[in-house]
Amino acid sequence: MQVFAIVISLLLLTYVAYRGYSVIVFAPICAVLATLLSGGHLLPTYTQVFLVKGLAFATSYFPVFLLGAIFGKVMETGGLAVAIADWIMHKLGAKATLVGIVLSTGILGYGGVSVFVIGFAVYPLGAALFKEADIPKRLLPGTLALGLFTFAMTCFPGTPQIQNIIPTKYFGTDSFAAPVLGTVAGLIIMVVGLLYLQMRVKSAKAKGEGYGEGHINEPDELASDHKHVNPALAALPLIAVLVLNYVMTKAIKNWDPEMVSKFKGITLAGVAPIWALIVSLVVGVIIAIIVGWKNIKTEKNLQAAINGGAAGSLLAIMNTSSEVGYGSVVSSLPGFAVVSNFLMGIFPSNPLVSEAITINVLAGVTGSASGGMSIALEAMGAHYLQAGVAAGISPEVLHKIASLSSGGFDSLPHNGAVITLLAICGLTHKQSYRDIGVISVLIPFATTFVLIILMSLFS
Repeated sequence: MQVFAIVISLLLLTYVAYRGYSVIVFAPICAVLATLLSGGHLLPTYTQVFLVKGLAFATSYFPVFLLGAIFGKVMETGGLAVAIADWIMHKLGAKATLVGIVLSTGILGYGGVSVFVIGFAVYPLGAALFKEADIPKRLLPGTLALGLFTFAMTCFPGTPQIQNIIPTKYFGTDSFAAPVLGTVAGLIIMVVGLLYLQMRVKSAKAKGEGYGEGHINEPDELASDHKHVNPALAALPLIAVLVLNYVMTKAIKNWDPEMVSKFKGITLAGVAPIWALIVSLVVGVIIAIIVGWKNIKTEKNLQAAINGGAAGSLLAIMNTSSEVGYGSVVSSLPGFAVVSNFLMGIFPSNPLVSEAITINVLAGVTGSASGGMSIALEAMGAHYLQAGVAAGISPEVLHKIASLSSGGFDSLPHNGAVITLLAICGLTHKQSYRDIGVISVLIPFATTFVLIILMSLFS
């Protein structure tokens, strides 16, 4: 019955998330249901576990969500995101449409721009190039997903996306952990994803299928009232975030440790990833405002961009915090001991396998890469670290496998970003999810396990 209680609550949370209901409302409901079915005390569990753990996550990562969202909105309002994407895609031309779209979305994501902002910014350009090249529009969401949901989000070293920041708390690492492993993983996913998309395009053209007619949400025109921004200048905020993040991460660890000595359990190495990203994003926002001012134009527009980013960040962090609170409740229940023992018993000699499977499953259940990874690492991160050290696996590798694994099953059909991407493109799951699934679920999942196997064979 104890395990049954967890399964029922997980299924309910998955169902309501897929149906589009807010997890801010239903995560505590599902947590309370699991507690009730397990014979626990409802109110103490809600106030002392769900709220405490969920708010602890928000406390740790709120600046990253807030500044990242503001950075993205300023890049959008200033016309910088569109300038970069437009330059890349038109430099490569219609014959390299797929590569251009993937590079555009990937570079913006690697520079710290929110995936939602990127989707809205790149979609009109992508749709125009797909139409020009007469490529079926149904393949556009999968092409966007390759740049949005994979290598830029979880693989390449130093990416400021939250999926690469969360593991630092549990493994004592920084955002540049296991750079070679991350780079290899990113290149594999990018190359295999592009080969798959090219195969799909070739197959469609062989059947005589083109862009198609009667699509909804077609971009009216690519022109806007934005003044042209030099692409090199538009890229400055992205470059600043990446470079400053690296420099600050290394520098903070060498600061005087006395500055944090009065804060219990805090070390400079532990706070370096968050502090470095805070400083980097603040500088990135300032540079983006300066470079994009001729499009922002007025204080009112700047105010709207900052307020819009702030509002969006609140929804994002509350969603994830609610999922973390739910996971903390589940992990406190008696039945979870059975589940965790089972998961940790999978290939006990290699904790990377258990870690990868656990994070993928929980990310799939919650429909959230950051939420699923946080749940898994909060419950079992200490075990993975201890088992990894005993097996001769570095914390950096544990970090990178955790990050890679969060970007697998998270992109199942009920994922909020998937639903939003399809809405932006004016397409349905039936039309386009097959390609999204292959690109952002199967290829990352397979890549993660291929790398684990190779590391096991040659270590």
